[in-house]
Formats: sequence, C-alpha cells, structure tokens
Amino acid sequence: MESPSNAAGACVGNSRNRELSSIPDVPATREPSRAPCAATGARDVLSFTPGPNQLSHFGSRPSCSTSAHAFRSRRPGPAATHPYLLLPLGQGTCSVASRLHRTVIRRFLARLIPGRPAPSPRLFGPDAHPVRRSQLSRAAIDVTRKLQQAGFKAFIVGGAVRDLLLGITPKDFDIATDATPEQIKPLFRRAFIIGRRFRLVHVLAGPETVEVSTFRGKQVGDDTADEHGRLLSDNVFGVQAEDAVRRDFTINALYFDPATESVWDYVGGVADVKAKKLRLIGDPVTRFREDPVRMLRAVRLAAKLGIDIEKKTAAPIPRLAPLIHNLPPARVFDEMEKLLLSGHAVESLKSLRRHGLHHGVLPLLDVILEQPLGPRFIELALASTDERVRTGKPVTSAFLFATLLWHEVLASWNAAKAKGERPMPALFAAMDAVLAQQAERLAIPRRFEATIKETWALQPRFEQRAGQRPFRLLEHPRFRAGYDFLWLRGHSGEIPVELADWWERFQRADSDERERMLRPDEAPKKHRRSRGRGRKRKAAPADVPGPPAPSEH
Repeated sequence: MESPSNAAGACVGNSRNRELSSIPDVPATREPSRAPCAATGARDVLSFTPGPNQLSHFGSRPSCSTSAHAFRSRRPGPAATHPYLLLPLGQGTCSVASRLHRTVIRRFLARLIPGRPAPSPRLFGPDAHPVRRSQLSRAAIDVTRKLQQAGFKAFIVGGAVRDLLLGITPKDFDIATDATPEQIKPLFRRAFIIGRRFRLVHVLAGPETVEVSTFRGKQVGDDTADEHGRLLSDNVFGVQAEDAVRRDFTINALYFDPATESVWDYVGGVADVKAKKLRLIGDPVTRFREDPVRMLRAVRLAAKLGIDIEKKTAAPIPRLAPLIHNLPPARVFDEMEKLLLSGHAVESLKSLRRHGLHHGVLPLLDVILEQPLGPRFIELALASTDERVRTGKPVTSAFLFATLLWHEVLASWNAAKAKGERPMPALFAAMDAVLAQQAERLAIPRRFEATIKETWALQPRFEQRAGQRPFRLLEHPRFRAGYDFLWLRGHSGEIPVELADWWERFQRADSDERERMLRPDEAPKKHRRSRGRGRKRKAAPADVPGPPAPSEH
C-alpha cells in the first residue's frame, strides 16, 4: 500500500479512503466528505464519525490547544461541533484529522506486520494454589458474576491475588474485564466512570467500592508520552494478554477467576511469588520512564512483602530517580502516604535512601538524618507508626509528616531566636517556610497542613506547668497528637525526658494530685496600667454624689 502524500499531509485520496474505511475495527459511519483541506486545497479529506464502540479503539479523545485545529463543516453555523472530537467546526486546518489518520494507519500496520506473538497463559487449577472463592468479598464475587453473566470476561486481578497467594488478607479487590467503561456502567445501579489518564469504573456495593478496569492494550505511536517517556494517557483497550504485559510487576499481573477458582499467569508471576522476587515486566528503563512512580512502588512492595527487588529491576533506579521530579506532586504524596502507612515504614525509608529516591521525594531526609538527634527521632516515630498499623490502631498521615519535617523547622526556629526574634512568631515563620519548600516536591493537602502546624505550635506550651495553663492544654483538641510528639522529642534526647514523663503522670492523676504537681508560676506577673494614670481626676461636682465607700466586712 502506498504511503499518503507528504504534500497533502492529512489529506488522502479516494483509494486511501476506501482502504481505511475497510478496516474491520474502524468502521466509518458516514461517507468521506468533500470538504477542502485547508493545507492543500484538496477535496479528498477523510472524515468520519466513530461508532459507539470506537472509544475502545482510539482510547481517549484527542485534544487541541487552539480552536483553529478543526474540521471544515458541511453545515454552516458557529455552534456546529465535531461529534467525536468535540471541537468547533469552522474555518481552520485539518491537523486534528491528520493526527487521527496517522493513528488509524499505525494501528492498521501494527495488525498487518507480524510482531512478537501474545503470550499464552499458564493456568493453575484449584489444586495448584491456595486461593479460594470464599476468601473474596461478597461485592467482588457479585461484580465478577454479573459481568460474566453479561457475556464478558472478568477476573480478580493485581495485589489481591498476590496477597492471597502469600497468605495475606487483601484490603480491597480490583477487577479486570474486557468490557469497556461504557459497557460496565449500565450493568450496575451505582457505578461511576472516573479518571482521565486511566479511565475505569467504581462500583459501589454497600460500604465497599470495587474498582473495575478494562483490559489495556499496547500503545501505538508516540503521541501519548512526554519528552521523558512518561505516559500521559493509557486508555487504549486490548485483550487480556496485552493487559498482563502492560502491568508493572509480574506478581501484580495474576488473574483469578472466581467461577473456576483458577489463576491465569502470563508473565511468570506465580514463580516470582514463590521465589519472593519483585520483577518488572519488560525493559526496566522503559517501564520506569513510562511511570516513575513504579520506582517508589517497588521500594514499598519489597518492604511490605519482605521480598527482594530483582537486580535487573533495581539497577537503573538511582540513574532514573530524578524522573520523580516530573510527576505531579499529588501522585508522589499518595505513593509516599501508602509507603509510610504500610506498616514497614522504617525499612521503606532505608530502601529509599539506598536507591537514591529520597532526593526526589523527601529532599529534607538527608538533612534530618545528618543531625545528631535526627536518626533516633525518625526511627522512633516510624517504629511507633509501624507498630500501630500492625496492631490495627489508627494512625494519621499528618502526624507522620510532622515528625519527618520537624528538625528542619527546629533548626530554622532556633536560628531565628538566636537573632533575637520572639519565640512564637519565629516558630510560625519557620513552619511556613519549611512547608512551602516541601510543597515543591510533595503536595501535602491543606487539611494535613493545619494539623501539622497545630502539633508543632503546641510544643512550647508543654513547657508551661504552672497555674491554669496545663488544664487548658489538656482540653485542646490536638493535645494527644501534641503529647505523642513531645514523647518522641523527649525519648530521642532533644529535650529532657522528665518533661514528657511529667505530662504522662499529669494526664493520669486525679484533680488533687494534679494540683500538687503544678509548678510555681515563675513568669513575672503582668501589671495592667490604669487608664487614668498620669491624669488628674476632676473633682466631682458638689451636687453629684461620689462612689460609695467600701464596706467593712
């Protein structure tokens, strides 16, 4: 088949229109228009409206930065829009059409040119693995059954299958299917299509939310990645074999069919689970460039599951670590939150440093650990958090990030006080400066910032142990977080441990004991100046009675 004319750009001849329209997967729903091409003046511009299933073939809708990139309309009027691209139809070039044509041609050639054959799955029956249908949630079973009854494939996929093979109870269950989001949504009463970069469906079943994704296919062309290789869109749908090799790690590319209780393995994930090995699917450099968050995920999963990162997978991480800077800060925060609340935060942060990833995530980590008291403080905080996670006690991300950033605040605060600044204004200035600096790498939500600041701001108040101040501090809504933070400071050697112990006893004491524990108020009493000081009082008129004399009781 001849290549389209370079001079025409997006314009192709009638023979090309017939060839492209004959592609089975891309049915044209109207005849090619004869609207002239703005670039060449030719009248053989292919223009078609994709059918209802076209979204699964093309992926996400192409976008355009200017309204000039539009098709010429056969219907006059400024309100006319293209039915698929959602762009205004009017005067302009046909560059959007050109891009769409190139995508069609690339996909057509990819089907014609033989490539690497899709892998065949290795099936493990119920006798070959320990996973059973009874271990799934009721909602996960119901969603997969309804999809299968509608004629679609449906599997429990990813971390849930991995955890069940390792004897770990999953927190949630994700489902993969060959149904598109538009086909999934009508099957359930409470289902919502979410996401732009990666479109999927959330199915609400009682208190549980089941995430349902469509099998992803291989990306064709380079218009879905940025200059660093990071995928900007992943909405090309495919078949199950393509979906398996598009996943990140082999142990996350396992599919469990609840109907037959069989595990489908395309990439050797079952063997890697048994060997306790974390291996990236495909070329590590390419896959890490596609999504740099995978480097953080590798560290988290290795620490959480107690497995080793394969040498080939780990080798390029230090070199590619700067790619973390290109990620949206919100994504980095989400991944770091999972890492710190995984119950294995101590080992995870050590691994972050070992692979050089902390420079892109927590730039202050090196500064903290280089200070004499920093390592002890951080280890105590993370060990306490890990213990609470393992025992099922509540933990907060705000408290954890307050501990990680405290020593930078402390250094700035002490420097300001040494210059003669007042303590509390200096503390608030240090807090704002550190959080602003960290926001460039880690998008800490505003709701967390408020809690972090309150925890820090309470620390000077714990030094006041006279009068009514301790009683008022006990009533503060953030007292418990503030005290836990004080305990870490005391037992890491930053402040005398006696102060933390005093507050521990004061909380448990009865009212009489608390009164005995109070320290004498050493703060100088403030004398209020009377308003009339330095003024001569006017004598009261003779006919106006003065104030009554004080009673003698």
